[in-house]
Amino acid sequence: MCQTIIDDQNFITINYTTNKLFVGQYCNCQFTTCNFENSDLAYQIFEDCTFSNCNLSMATLNQTSLKNVTFKDCKMMGLRFDNCKPFLFEVSFLNCQLQLSSFYGWNVKKTVFAKCILHEVDFTNADLSFAVLDECDAARAIFNNTNLQKAQLQTAYNFSINPVQNNITEATFSKYGLEGLLEQYKINVV
Repeated sequence: MCQTIIDDQNFITINYTTNKLFVGQYCNCQFTTCNFENSDLAYQIFEDCTFSNCNLSMATLNQTSLKNVTFKDCKMMGLRFDNCKPFLFEVSFLNCQLQLSSFYGWNVKKTVFAKCILHEVDFTNADLSFAVLDECDAARAIFNNTNLQKAQLQTAYNFSINPVQNNITEATFSKYGLEGLLEQYKINVV
């Protein structure tokens, strides 16, 4: 599919729930205070883009390309990142709400999640090696057969990670995170 290339544009306070985003390849674009809630972003290509203070909750990401995309202060509930195109997938999240989103079986190696709410996010079978979860609330996030090798979780909190079911080799945790590693053993940590 031949797509129009849109370079170096700023999109500010646009409601894409009523105005569908033109299908194209967006390069080095800024989306600020835009509403993409329940929008269809299938087959879009975003490269070197930033989304700031946007609502992307429940947007469709089928075959969407996210190449070096930064999300800041965004509401991103219920997103299926595992439906994106895997080729050159690279994202970072700062102060985002990602509740109920899915990275099932996804390669999010070296991804930075900073000050994010990760409640009930599905990381089953995902590769989070070398990832950073900095000051993230991971309450009820699902870590099952997840590769967390060399991941940095020393400031993450409310997580429950079974060390037997997940690869946590050389991952970094604080002593305050031990409770989240021992929870399945029904041990009281005081």
